[in-house]
Amino acid sequence: MSRKNRKDDDLDIETTFADMNIDGFRWYDPSRKKNNGEKRVRHKISRKEYWQMVRGAFAAYAPFFVIVILALGAMVALAYLWLS
Repeated sequence: MSRKNRKDDDLDIETTFADMNIDGFRWYDPSRKKNNGEKRVRHKISRKEYWQMVRGAFAAYAPFFVIVILALGAMVALAYLWLS
């Protein structure tokens, strides 16, 4: 899509990712609310979903831990053979 065909309303200038209303900045406004009236949504998860997420995290990190343990074992074995 070229810039000429792009409409101005495609550009999102309202979304903020970090609150820049910080004490000490020249644009600091102490009367501004922190979340601008937006409520934060908390998702309720069941016990089963929680444990599925925990198992997924372990499955994601398991290859890394296995490689680290194997590399450590190889270094210990090489040190044992070298020093004996």
